[in-house]
Amino acid sequence: MAKRLDMKDVNIYYGDFHAVKDISLSVAPRSVMAFIGPSGCGKSTVLRTLNRMHEVTPGAYCTGEVLLDGQNIYDPQVDPVSLRCTIGMVFQRPNPFPTMSIEDNVIAGLKLQRRVSKEEKNEIVERSLRAANLWDEVKDRLNQPGTGLSGGQQQRLCIARTIAVSPEVILMDEPCSALDPIATAKVEELISELSNQYTIVIVTHSMQQAARVSDRTAYFHLGDLIEVNSTEKVFTQPDHQLTEAYITGRFG
Repeated sequence: MAKRLDMKDVNIYYGDFHAVKDISLSVAPRSVMAFIGPSGCGKSTVLRTLNRMHEVTPGAYCTGEVLLDGQNIYDPQVDPVSLRCTIGMVFQRPNPFPTMSIEDNVIAGLKLQRRVSKEEKNEIVERSLRAANLWDEVKDRLNQPGTGLSGGQQQRLCIARTIAVSPEVILMDEPCSALDPIATAKVEELISELSNQYTIVIVTHSMQQAARVSDRTAYFHLGDLIEVNSTEKVFTQPDHQLTEAYITGRFG
């Protein structure tokens, strides 16, 4: 069940460094929000606070609230490991587990949570691979290593692994930056399909990709959220001159 995400007055720090300042935005259920902006603007840092991944970095912390359907994910009662099943993440480079088969890669996250019967495993593997538009390409070699797939297939395998634990939100950190144009098109098509069921936030360095896949776009600049609006408005009639300068290529 897709859920709503809200950030309220979020400030993010790495030790004494104030990396991101006063972020407030909302992501509607079953929609795609794109984060864009020049390198080092804070977009990936903001993404990582949405499932507490930034806490893995020593000295990193944030203030403010990140709400998942109204519940603050930074409440002391919330277990970060469980949270990262509810709010899954797909990383920049495909990262299938190298010693595991395709099917074991899909089921790896779920096995960390509980025992899975053979029948349930088979059903979840097929359902997740179908949802990732990968089943027909790999169904005859499920026992072969996931690392034997092409880069684009590996990224869709990682998306299947994320889907297998039944998340409500999927975060994607530049999921196509290591892929060729054909593989990128397949992942973008997949993002559009998944948005019917999940809430999705994607960081992308490609403005064309943001325009193609997202409903709303947030533009970041030097740790500030400059503008968040419908994607069409951001790319055709931005409210802020910094946004317009970035989109027209005058800097960034």
